[in-house]
Amino acid sequence: MKKHHLIFITVLAVIVLFYKEYVALNLGIFGIFLSILTFTQTKSELRDRTFLTLFVTSIFSSFAFAWFGDEVSFLAVFVSLFLLRFRGTYPKLKPFLYIEVLLINLFSFLGRVFNIEQWYEKPKEGKSFAKKFITFVLIPGLFVTIFFFIYSFGSDHFANLFRDSELDFEPLTVIILAVIGFYIGFIFWNFGVERFIFKQNHHLKDDFSDIINLEKPTFSFLDIDSERVSGFVSLSALNILLLVFVVTYNYEQFYEVTTSADTLSAETHDRVNAVIMSIIMAILVILFYFKNGFNFDEKATSLKISAKIWIVLNGTLVLSAIIKNAEYISGFGLTYKRLGVYAFLTMALIGLIFTFIKIQKKKTNAFLFNKMFWASYGLILVCSYVNWGGIITSNNIQRKDFADNFHLVSINYNERTLLDYAEKSGNSEMKNKLTERIESYQKETFLSKILYYETINLDKSKIK
Repeated sequence: MKKHHLIFITVLAVIVLFYKEYVALNLGIFGIFLSILTFTQTKSELRDRTFLTLFVTSIFSSFAFAWFGDEVSFLAVFVSLFLLRFRGTYPKLKPFLYIEVLLINLFSFLGRVFNIEQWYEKPKEGKSFAKKFITFVLIPGLFVTIFFFIYSFGSDHFANLFRDSELDFEPLTVIILAVIGFYIGFIFWNFGVERFIFKQNHHLKDDFSDIINLEKPTFSFLDIDSERVSGFVSLSALNILLLVFVVTYNYEQFYEVTTSADTLSAETHDRVNAVIMSIIMAILVILFYFKNGFNFDEKATSLKISAKIWIVLNGTLVLSAIIKNAEYISGFGLTYKRLGVYAFLTMALIGLIFTFIKIQKKKTNAFLFNKMFWASYGLILVCSYVNWGGIITSNNIQRKDFADNFHLVSINYNERTLLDYAEKSGNSEMKNKLTERIESYQKETFLSKILYYETINLDKSKIK
């Protein structure tokens, strides 16, 4: 299928799925549609294991959005679809460059869309279906729609002729959806990779080339031996400093008594932020020293040992923060932010593990960025697939200080748990609010539904 055919099919799908509908189940269907279409349009030799994995995650992400319809699952669908498309088109392009390619294409739309020859393949001589469709439907329909809209603004009576008719047609809505659909379809099916990006791709390999220059220092005023000694001295000093910090950090967290809950909350957040910043800086320092030749330098054994010790100490710091966050949750309950702390600390720990592997296996700095890209994508998928609101509510509802109004207003997709709680506690006000909310979602048209609410049976929860 040709590019312009795929673009126009995308436009049609957007109009059909989103006309007079909220963004809900329809986006999930749209995601599945694009995933399957991408699969069929990708050459069989390019459907490798990574492509097939991305195809599966795209399908599951689309189901996740159809189920929850929240921001995280939307991000998962968006990222999954474009990763799938990129992988099926430029399989050798490093994933770290996908972001750059996407941004360039998003903002270069107006410049590329007028280069019609690049994306619209002229049909062969003769009356093809595409040519007939453009001649008899597309061009006349476009002009009629535009002028219908203009005349409707110029005459109320003209507009009223069609306003009360059985055919409730809104030309402006269709035009807007067509423009949005064309934009999405054009970016998705006709993205381009600039030459300077391909040049960068060479420098983002996980492994070094066969020829490594060991005699090339970072600074012109330092020879390679001086830089090696500088790295060892720096990391040794940082190890001592970090060891002292780990001891004081754990003493403050586990032995000092905090006067109030607000103070404990502020201290916990400050310490976690300090840990995350420390890990990021630690990884950057290691990336600074372990580049090119140092990875193969037989004289850099002491430097490598110091770096590994520093990674282990930073890992200990992360584990301490994880334990403290668990203690904090045990005392004050779960929230989205406290779960987010777990997510950031987990990513920091993964970053340290990949940094250790980089040193041990003699990998490039790009290896770390490539692996963390996929780790970040995995985090997005996990966040989109799991009902965190339900987990938060189920955990907190066992507490004596359970704040029912907070969970009713600020936590999402916990209605089933709250309904059961309201019924057992005799809270008719909460039950009525929940029932009204669920019924409003269940009354939506098919394409505007969120599937989560379709699984709640209100017949068992009627107010007497």
